[in-house]
Amino acid sequence: MPETPAIEVEGLKVHFPNRAGGATRAVDGVSFTVAPGAFHGVIGESGCGKTTLARTIVGLQAATEGNVRIAGRDRAEWRKADRLGFARTVQFVFQDPLGSMSRRLSVRQTIEEPLLIHGLPDRAARIAELLRLVALPDTVLDRLPRSLSGGQRQRVSIARALALSPTILVCDEPLSALDVSIRAQIVNLFLKLRDALDLTIVMVAHDLAVIREICTSVTVMYLGQVAEDGGAEGLFQAPAHPYTQALLAAVPSADPRIEATRRRILLPGDPPSPNAVPPGCRFHTRCPVAVAVCRTQQPELRPVEHGGHARCHLADASRRPEI
Repeated sequence: MPETPAIEVEGLKVHFPNRAGGATRAVDGVSFTVAPGAFHGVIGESGCGKTTLARTIVGLQAATEGNVRIAGRDRAEWRKADRLGFARTVQFVFQDPLGSMSRRLSVRQTIEEPLLIHGLPDRAARIAELLRLVALPDTVLDRLPRSLSGGQRQRVSIARALALSPTILVCDEPLSALDVSIRAQIVNLFLKLRDALDLTIVMVAHDLAVIREICTSVTVMYLGQVAEDGGAEGLFQAPAHPYTQALLAAVPSADPRIEATRRRILLPGDPPSPNAVPPGCRFHTRCPVAVAVCRTQQPELRPVEHGGHARCHLADASRRPEI
């Protein structure tokens, strides 16, 4: 019997009314699955819909259309019928830890709050256990968030998310506000927590080097849609979509010999506005290999060599020209 996915997203759309009387298509027909225990990355440029997607998965943003299932259960119905049970299964880690915490509550009160809401016993022992999990000393317990470093705040945010022992974490750019050295520590922390607690983690990020290092599967988004998805190893080694290829070509290497020979792919212009999505393939206005069909027909996601899918008319290797 096939294993039930931890997360199933089917045809998800999130549209916002705009002043022109139309709609901003922040998320526009996204589908993917995340296996239990996976570390799944969602990547793409700013404005592609990554954060809206993450917030919709956990129910912080209402969907216009489509469906999300968490551990085989419809998310909307589950949250409506058993909100506390849903919170004990999936939790969200925000991009800005300071903004997501009350500045009037101490670290102890911040971590204790979900335990109080759910009426869980032995709160002091649980708080001490959570501090050990995120490698924080107990001396931070009576401090306010503003007195902590950025890395400490993110650790507190992660501890709070883990308080109810969820099986799924959805993280919205949890590394973007951190220094490079601290970022590496938090990455290692996520990996340790996934293995120690058997977590499924979805991480929204724009740092491809980090995603390549830690993720087992990846979804690449462009202008509200999935451009490409698949296992991380295959996708990074043999990307099929020109947009994915351009993203990977922009990642610098620490090895000066590799960096000296790195082939850069410069995409012209900026992504189109989600208020005015172009006809045909949404990437054709910047694509270096676009052909006539790309300007008139929207491509479907189709299987590609690395085992995933790409939304490209030229995704078949026999038709794909070199960039």
